[in-house]
Amino acid sequence: MAAGWLLSILVVNMPILFAAAGPLEPPSKPECHIPCCDSCGVDIHCSWNHRFDPQVPTNYSLHWETLHSKEGRVDTGTSLSGLIDREHFFMNSELRVWAQAVSKHGSAKSQVIIFNTGDLVKPSSPVISWSPQDPLEISWSSICQDPHLSLGSCDVRFRPEVGKLWHEEEVGAQVIYEFSGLIPAGLVYEFQVRCSCATGMMSDWSATHRISYEKAPTGQMDVWRDCGMPATNIDCALIWKKLPLSQARGHILGYEVTLFSKHSTTAFVNISVAEPRGRLVCDELQCYLNSSLKSVSSASISAYNAHGATVPSYLTIAVPGEMRSEHPIDVRMNMANLTVSWELPSQLPEATSVKEFVVQYKEAGRLLGKGFDWIRVNKTCTTVTLTGRFEKYKPYQVSLFAVTSNQESHHISSVMEYSAHGIPAKVRSFKVTSIAATHATLFWEPALLSMQNGLILHYEIGVHGQTVYKVSTSPQDENKTFELPNLSPDEEYEVWIKAVTKAGPGANVTISFITKQQEHLELKSKSHVFAFLLLLCLPVIICCLLVLFSFHKGTSKACLCINENVPDPYNSTIFEMMKYQVNEPLAWICVPIHEPHPIMSMLEVVEIQRPVWERKCLPEDQTRPAVASEGYTRRTHRYGRDEYSKMVDSEEEKDVSGVAGRDDGSSSSEEEPDTSGYEQHFMPTAAEILDG
Repeated sequence: MAAGWLLSILVVNMPILFAAAGPLEPPSKPECHIPCCDSCGVDIHCSWNHRFDPQVPTNYSLHWETLHSKEGRVDTGTSLSGLIDREHFFMNSELRVWAQAVSKHGSAKSQVIIFNTGDLVKPSSPVISWSPQDPLEISWSSICQDPHLSLGSCDVRFRPEVGKLWHEEEVGAQVIYEFSGLIPAGLVYEFQVRCSCATGMMSDWSATHRISYEKAPTGQMDVWRDCGMPATNIDCALIWKKLPLSQARGHILGYEVTLFSKHSTTAFVNISVAEPRGRLVCDELQCYLNSSLKSVSSASISAYNAHGATVPSYLTIAVPGEMRSEHPIDVRMNMANLTVSWELPSQLPEATSVKEFVVQYKEAGRLLGKGFDWIRVNKTCTTVTLTGRFEKYKPYQVSLFAVTSNQESHHISSVMEYSAHGIPAKVRSFKVTSIAATHATLFWEPALLSMQNGLILHYEIGVHGQTVYKVSTSPQDENKTFELPNLSPDEEYEVWIKAVTKAGPGANVTISFITKQQEHLELKSKSHVFAFLLLLCLPVIICCLLVLFSFHKGTSKACLCINENVPDPYNSTIFEMMKYQVNEPLAWICVPIHEPHPIMSMLEVVEIQRPVWERKCLPEDQTRPAVASEGYTRRTHRYGRDEYSKMVDSEEEKDVSGVAGRDDGSSSSEEEPDTSGYEQHFMPTAAEILDG
């Protein structure tokens, strides 16, 4: 196993071993010159390049041969440069030069170069100076300007500081260059110069020199307003694009903003770029005023630098009206481009005053001033393309406006579009709001706009997995209702709903419900229930009526409270004794009803002296008069009253008094009722006793 592992290592490293043991790669052709700095030298300086293995030591040598076949060499060790002393060559004569490399793997020789030694003079790089005057110009100095030399030709190249490509020009034997119209003001540019003497080589490029050329900014600001979504939101943000460098012509120090309110007041705001104090928010291309515009009707803005300011740009904030095109705008969108096309509305507001159209887009869910851009186009244009980075599955509201010459904007049309469509999210709050026998009303809320993942084409509603309805989504962001038809009464249904985009349908949301019965069946069912309850309660009602009737018949004449002259039950010993004898609910005020013809053996009566209108059954605290006792002086243990009037008659005495009365009286009680005290006030009549 160890042998196999070692073999695998050898196989892997074999190409490296063979490569290292291969022939040595030759060096590049030497480059030689005679430098002229403060003064021109006499020795020839040569240098070359070589690709070698740093693990293998390599030595180099510089070789030359004169016109007379005289060879020379100098060993340079591991250095890639060497010198040919003046004593080994003649000036203005031919010289052949090459380099050679030697290592343990062998030796290699570069290509041979042939040159005239008089052409090897190379001046040092020029030194640049400039003046910030108008027009802008630069100047330089060269060693070739020395008396013993003559200046040959110079080259100038320049580029913006942020650029990569150089713009190069040959200026001849000059030491000054004027940038008349070549460099816009406000940009930082980089410059380099190189020169040659009358004979010899071109110098290296000079050190990079940077200059900034400023003037007062020109043009006007491109100002607009971001009113969020929808486009007629009650609040807006004043937003503008930064001046291009060609218009800024220098470093923009700040902005002057004037706000005109609806109440005819004016507010002036000077915002410094260096110290915005939270009032200004900028990115690479745009800035917006971090202030509410609810009470602002219009605004103006200008940018300024150290040399001046732009002409103010005006914008009307309030949208005076809304106008719809017969043909909505057509939008095509991907993750890099947004192309908008439209047809000119048949009725433009003051068509002669329309100056331009504005196409804007706003990413849904972003704050004011964020995810927003616009472009202005000529009023004759009907198509425009905006570039940017549009996120997939994110909704963008694209709007078209017409702008008049007085900077009033009129909204024409808006659509929602996506750079890429995904599977939509579930709908929200799916429920049944009303249920009938043959139909039901469904309600749901669309998913949040930022979570729809694409343009909702329609909604699909399924019943029992069989019938599927397609419901329109217009308008996109409003709650939806749908009446589910052709249902059967008193049946359970399972209903699902899902949203559909270009990418396909989303997940289902399911609910269940039971339909109601038909109206006549419901009434019939209610009548059956009522009849059943009536039959169930009828015997109970009849029994209660019979009990009440019998009770009323047996007690109507026995209750003493129907008489105006009422015995006092609180002081009566008879009633006190009856309480222990009869266990009846009304025994404390009624004569027992089980005796058909009761025989009164003892009677206690008290006359209550009250007005006629008060002679009724009163509460017990008002029916306790003081009574006198006669023939029976026992004090009741409950009330302790001695005043009680009492009369005791036996049945025989009642008969005797009855005979005496008939003998003495000239007529019967039926003819002339006795109006004396006891019979009139306390004793019941014979007719009442017989009726009882």
